[in-house]
Amino acid sequence: MALLFLSPLGDTVSRKTIIGLLSVLLVIASLVAFSTTSLFMLVAACFTIGLGANITQQIIPFAASLSTPENKGKVIGTIMTGLTVGILLSRTVSGFVGELFNWRAVFLMSALLATCFGILLYLYLPANKPASTMPYPKLVLSMISLIKQHAALRQSALTGSLWFAAFNALWATLALHVHESPFNYNAQQAGLFGVVALAGIVGAKVSGSLVNKVGVRNMINIALGLIFLGFTISGLFGENLWGLIVGIVLIDLGIFSAQVSNQVRVFSIDVSAQSRINGIYMLGYYLGGALGSYAGLIAFNRFSWLGVVVVSLAFVSSALFVNNLNRSRIKNLHSHTSV
Repeated sequence: MALLFLSPLGDTVSRKTIIGLLSVLLVIASLVAFSTTSLFMLVAACFTIGLGANITQQIIPFAASLSTPENKGKVIGTIMTGLTVGILLSRTVSGFVGELFNWRAVFLMSALLATCFGILLYLYLPANKPASTMPYPKLVLSMISLIKQHAALRQSALTGSLWFAAFNALWATLALHVHESPFNYNAQQAGLFGVVALAGIVGAKVSGSLVNKVGVRNMINIALGLIFLGFTISGLFGENLWGLIVGIVLIDLGIFSAQVSNQVRVFSIDVSAQSRINGIYMLGYYLGGALGSYAGLIAFNRFSWLGVVVVSLAFVSSALFVNNLNRSRIKNLHSHTSV
């Protein structure tokens, strides 16, 4: 919902203002979740936290809008490095906090972190002039026109959704897999795989540095090859700890390399509609993730870990196919970045 109705605002309202308001919303919602004794209020607070987390989808197009075509890859790579650390460490840190204290402590920690970073962002982010003065209803409806207008956006969204489906199939079932023999890990031990996945940081940085030289499409193809290799190793050696670790490292390297490269393509489509385009792209991305989680769980229940690997390889293969469609029809988006 936030991607559809909040993300577009970045094209018509100062992103610094939006980020400040969302930070306040995130802190308040986290404190409500921490203190409430009502299930209804807890659900409402978690929903509101999801809205407040749209901060990320304001920061990424903000950074892209401040960069030049030559350094866009490096800028997005840097932002994605921080995002990667947050996503992956959150699983481990929240698991430890919940284990040591209780689930409420996780929300209190979130409120404190959101307060600190909200203040820092408001103090140091530059003010920006919105790219559009379009009325809000027309702004939201224009997202449909953007989908119809830009083949590169459709291709990027579908490609990203497919590899993110594979990624979520893995993470939705990994804890279940290592909970069983021969690993027999508890939830806290399973959470440590989030630390292993920090290899994604390297992928984000390397991709950001190389994407202008290699080209977006080629960089994504390389990244998808790494993901395919990672799932293959995870399938062949899934009962061995080191085989699983090597597979996860390769998968995360590929996922975040592909994401940075794809976002360079997305943010080069229309500089006056970057927030809306990012909202469309990320909506497809998360829908793919939800599909992957569902498919992964079904595959695990029926065919165990090998079923998850086969489903994930099918998603990655589909992403590779889509990424190479219409090679001659979609033009270069700028002089240094080929689609």
